[in-house]
Amino acid sequence: MSFNYFLVFLSAALVNNFLMSRFLGICPFLGVSKKIETAFGMGVAVTFVIALASAVTHLVYHRILLPSVGWYAEIGGAKISLNVEYLYNIAFILIIAALVQFVEMFLKKSSPSLYRSLGIYLPLITTNCAVLGVTVINKETAGATLMFSVINGVGAAVGFTIVIVLFAGIRERLEYADIPKVFRGFPIALIAAGLMSIAFLGFQGLIQ
Repeated sequence: MSFNYFLVFLSAALVNNFLMSRFLGICPFLGVSKKIETAFGMGVAVTFVIALASAVTHLVYHRILLPSVGWYAEIGGAKISLNVEYLYNIAFILIIAALVQFVEMFLKKSSPSLYRSLGIYLPLITTNCAVLGVTVINKETAGATLMFSVINGVGAAVGFTIVIVLFAGIRERLEYADIPKVFRGFPIALIAAGLMSIAFLGFQGLIQ
């Protein structure tokens, strides 16, 4: 099966945006979106993790876990498939966790201020359902190639970064807005997130 990779990227970033359309990765979206700089740093970290995770999980799934090419055991002189395909969730989470540890160590050395700003949300990328969601969608897409997996992952991560940075910009402006006391903080942030989600519905007809 051949794919138009530009449309794959556009679909993942805008049409099927993980935050606005699939509602995955909401935890860092709300927790690390108070400042544009912090939000952008989280977006870059997530992009790096998703891009590598998409490639590595694709190779692990198709080269190791699938029964047709995976592990075999010799029983009575016959090769019996171990059928370990069902372990994909565990394998994917372990891969993502290892990549997050790498990103965490890199940021701690290269950008301590960003590392402190991200706080607990950086290691939480390990359990970010958006990262795992990308790898599972890649696995379940019929005929998905390594290139498709990487481009779909990068597109999803770019969409994540665009939305979280835009939302951070809105929240920075809201800090200076005359908002009723009962709506300040998370209530107005949730209202703004809902309006952004409605706005992203405008991309639904972009790709047929």
